[in-house]
Amino acid sequence: MVISKDLTIFATPAPIFIFHSIVMDIQYLQWIGYIASAIIAVSMTMSSIVKFRVINLVGATLFCTYGVLIGAVPVALLNGFIVIVDIYYLATIFKQKEVFETMQVRNDNKYLKRFLEFYQDDIRRFFPGFEHRPELNTHSFFVLRDMAVAGLFLGRRIDGHILHVGLDYVVAEYRDFKNGKFIFHRLKKEMIADGFTKVVTQSHTRRHQKYLKKLGFRKISDEQFELQLVKS
Repeated sequence: MVISKDLTIFATPAPIFIFHSIVMDIQYLQWIGYIASAIIAVSMTMSSIVKFRVINLVGATLFCTYGVLIGAVPVALLNGFIVIVDIYYLATIFKQKEVFETMQVRNDNKYLKRFLEFYQDDIRRFFPGFEHRPELNTHSFFVLRDMAVAGLFLGRRIDGHILHVGLDYVVAEYRDFKNGKFIFHRLKKEMIADGFTKVVTQSHTRRHQKYLKKLGFRKISDEQFELQLVKS
């Protein structure tokens, strides 16, 4: 009789443990679904095609995993297809060789003025204190990517050898650092040949400061950044 009671004591918690384990597994699966949904939602807010594809890829991968774990074949198949599509387009984007060019413009150019008017709200997000003063600019050009206008650069020469950047604006669809790399890396030789030894600019936003640091600019004060073109 004692043996029988002991067996009963040890056996009764088993169903409770199994039920608790199942509930916990369901909760974990639900969280995977919630996280995947949130990531997909975030991807839909991206203006950059590359960012949209990358974030969407992560969300679709999680959703595909979620579908497999809960046995929802349609969910797994649909999101598996989205994963393949995202990978295909990302591979196409990164393999594609874009043609970068600059198009010099006069400071009284009508298209330049219209461009600044059209994008003025977005420009102020990154350059809060920007004011177009055409009489100061000595270097004004649009950056073209496959003949599409991707950005605008306005700068002036100070102290003979310093290029002060007043505006380095990139249209939302092209914010992948390629514009900046083209201007400050690929055009570096032209800048040096033009007599410049360094580039200076001001930054009032974290996003713009992150952009500058990634391009090699060094912070010299709270809002001042510089890029050395010639080693001193």
